[in-house]
Amino acid sequence: MFARLIPVSSLAQWCKLRLRFNDPMPKISGNIYVSNIILLNISGEDRIGLSADFYSVIEAIDVRILDIGQSVIHNHVSQGILLQLPEDQNQAQLKWQILQQAESLGLKVKIRDISDQDYRHWVKQQGADRYILTLLTREVSAEEIARVTKVTAEQGLNIHDIARLSGRLDLNEPVSNDTKSCVEFRVQGKPKDPASMRAKFLSIASELDVDIAIQQDNAYRRSRRLVCFDMDSTLIKAEVIDELAKRAGVGEQVAKITESAMQGEIDFSESFRQRMALLEGLSEDILEDIAVNLPMMEGAEKLIRNLNAYGFKTAILSGGFNYFGNYLKDRLGIDHVYANTLEIEDGKLTGRAIEPIVNAERKAVLLKQIAEEEGLDPQQTIAVGDGANDLLMLSTAGLGIAFRAKPLVRESAKQSLSTHGLDSILYLLGFNDQDILS
Repeated sequence: MFARLIPVSSLAQWCKLRLRFNDPMPKISGNIYVSNIILLNISGEDRIGLSADFYSVIEAIDVRILDIGQSVIHNHVSQGILLQLPEDQNQAQLKWQILQQAESLGLKVKIRDISDQDYRHWVKQQGADRYILTLLTREVSAEEIARVTKVTAEQGLNIHDIARLSGRLDLNEPVSNDTKSCVEFRVQGKPKDPASMRAKFLSIASELDVDIAIQQDNAYRRSRRLVCFDMDSTLIKAEVIDELAKRAGVGEQVAKITESAMQGEIDFSESFRQRMALLEGLSEDILEDIAVNLPMMEGAEKLIRNLNAYGFKTAILSGGFNYFGNYLKDRLGIDHVYANTLEIEDGKLTGRAIEPIVNAERKAVLLKQIAEEEGLDPQQTIAVGDGANDLLMLSTAGLGIAFRAKPLVRESAKQSLSTHGLDSILYLLGFNDQDILS
């Protein structure tokens, strides 16, 4: 061809010369001449400068880029580009030229015409509801992906993007309970039956020992700034009132009432008064010893460390006691603590707490109060808890997470996590392993 006889310094110059001398082209089968809107699907070996080389070619043509997306897996690149070609030029020649130049770079290319009607339909879809579906497991399996994506398909949701948030696993490292793998799906559409979808995800999570969370992808999801925690059995692996009861010699009695309250069988405020009464006469000297020996929940310190580093505000909203909440505040760097105050007289617990009691209703009120103080909308908040007295707080927050929760709470909350530690919440916020501080 004539253009090949002329020395040029770049692919872009070569492309311009091809257009200038109207080089002959081979016949191209199919409907490649139909539309001036085309979809390019490009794949090949990835390298630095590949995109620069390809786009230097098509910049010589007056194309309009309508959409673009790319992913790289194991040094193999896949890119989709939606282009509008200039109507006043030979459409077939432009398409053929793009095809030839891409192939000269070692890329495999498919060109498909897009009708004006299909394009307009695609544009209208950009206002559709969007969701983030998060799969958290130990090692991602085909069965897990198949089960999860089958539910999304049944619900009429279309998967647009899939990304791995967790780091790559070492082939020689055995999978253990500490191994975390997380995949994030971006889906679009309106679920046919949200309640049924959530029930199916809960069932799959239970059967496969994974966590599945789905949340609306909107501006609030990307701007959440306040995280409120229950304390007992959430930030710590203990119920402090049970620990006090053991020291008072009434451990079994109090533990039984505690369990009934967490299961939602007894009103929290009433159960709290019953348990407090059993602690009458206990010496306040034991409080410090219990505080310094509180077992932290897995991932709690890592989660709070990351939230603090990235500018989140944090709070403890607990039906427990502020003596222990303030201890955790100092240890972890929590911003706000609201819990019950033990009434102490002559160095001994009276068996009462100073009103008002922090119950389910007060937790929800406090969440909204702190959000207002911080200048935030309640939708910018996250709440984490495990018991029935946390449900109102979880439903008030923009993102409510039942963490290692009782069955009633797990079924009622917006989201549920049970597989890993508290730091797995970072994946629900969109963090990947490169973002997370160790």
